[in-house]
Amino acid sequence: MLMKYINAAMHQARYEFLKDDGKFYGEIPICKGVYTTAKTLEECRDELEEILEEWILFRISKNLNIPGIRGVKLEVKEVA
Repeated sequence: MLMKYINAAMHQARYEFLKDDGKFYGEIPICKGVYTTAKTLEECRDELEEILEEWILFRISKNLNIPGIRGVKLEVKEVA
């Protein structure tokens, strides 16, 4: 389920070339705070995916809401 969520989120990613510094900017708008810049589009995608994974783990550790994306939801259930 985690990979399905990551794939759905990455399909929502937006990328932009920043002319002023020659870098690529990437973000996943629905995942507030998930953004990065990198020298190449490939590096930007890779870094964005890594930041997304960290964002998910952080939100799970703090019991924060994780928005559903394209019908994919991550739900954390407590285990006794």
